[in-house]
Amino acid sequence: PGCVNTTEVDIKKSSRMRNPHKTRKSVYGLQNDIRSHSPTHTPTPETKPPTEDELHQQIKYWQIHLLSYTEQYVEYDPFLVPPDPSNPWLSDDTTFWELEASKEPSQQRVKRWGFGMDEALKDPVGREQFLKFLESEFSSENLRFWLAVEDLKKRPIREVPSRVQEIWQEFLAPGAPSAINLDSKSYDKTTQSVKEPGRYTFEDAQEHIYKLMKSDSYPRFIRSSAYQELLQAKRKIVMEVSVIELKVET
Repeated sequence: PGCVNTTEVDIKKSSRMRNPHKTRKSVYGLQNDIRSHSPTHTPTPETKPPTEDELHQQIKYWQIHLLSYTEQYVEYDPFLVPPDPSNPWLSDDTTFWELEASKEPSQQRVKRWGFGMDEALKDPVGREQFLKFLESEFSSENLRFWLAVEDLKKRPIREVPSRVQEIWQEFLAPGAPSAINLDSKSYDKTTQSVKEPGRYTFEDAQEHIYKLMKSDSYPRFIRSSAYQELLQAKRKIVMEVSVIELKVET
């Protein structure tokens, strides 16, 4: 008496096995499937599995996308297309990297800015040219805000609160000298986030501005005479060098 018999059947377990559909309660006394019984929530409809034709279409789409990406970037892979100067991973010659980091971008680098806005932003010279173009149109505040937020994420934590206030005053505060155009939802959320400053205080605002630049400012930059002239100038230099090399060989 008073001892637990391990051969006895667990009553709760036995009850659950006999009534598998019976609603169980959590430790808080709430039904686990309360969402399904709530008048404010409707059960999520079952997802219909894709048909064979739909799967083929999806595979075809990604196949075309992957091939297009590969063809676009193949000339930038030094293992597939031998670069000039030589591949630094094979020859231990760092001239290639030095040219890629220089202030005078190669024709390949300038061409790559046209692949997408991220390519222009991650190249220091591309970023600088993009900013110059926007300044010529008196619309550089969006890019300057985006860059300021990127810089904020890398700041030491002790500098974050003061930098958050500086960004707020310059771009978002009433009467800001470089006011950016935010939708009301992003602005309200950012206003609340500023009260507890952190590295990601402006994340929603930055995402909104990024989409605006990608759909408006960036396409105008790529179509601009400034970018097209730079691209043509670099292309002309490459052609002239090729002609000189051919003459030397002959």
